[in-house]
Amino acid sequence: MSATEKSIEMVRAAARAASEKLAKDVIAIDVSDRLAITDIFFIASASTERQVNAIVDGIEDELHKFGMRPVRREGRSAGRWVLLDYADIVVHVQHEEDRIFYALERLYADCPIIDLQMAESDPSARRTAEPVQAD
Repeated sequence: MSATEKSIEMVRAAARAASEKLAKDVIAIDVSDRLAITDIFFIASASTERQVNAIVDGIEDELHKFGMRPVRREGRSAGRWVLLDYADIVVHVQHEEDRIFYALERLYADCPIIDLQMAESDPSARRTAEPVQAD
């Protein structure tokens, strides 16, 4: 089983919104074969807590236009790792340091990467499926 078209459309909208808020290393992973609870993990990062929250606001605003609201929201007050659960997709916006430490991409490295159809010139777009690593 792979991610539904609805999930893919949602994650592409989230990616556009995150990109507008200058998110870094935006990636979407199809976890539908590994997890029964969701289709896609969307991951983005930022260098400050304020930017993490701005990205989250942008994603929520964009998905709200499609009538989507998260069924669960975690981590907003700390601004280090915010999780938005939309059932079909789970959005993870992480501070760069937390993203390196928890390495979600490494946990799901065997899952397919979803083409977010972002412009090659977009600095938010991931160029590879490689996990983010410390320098």
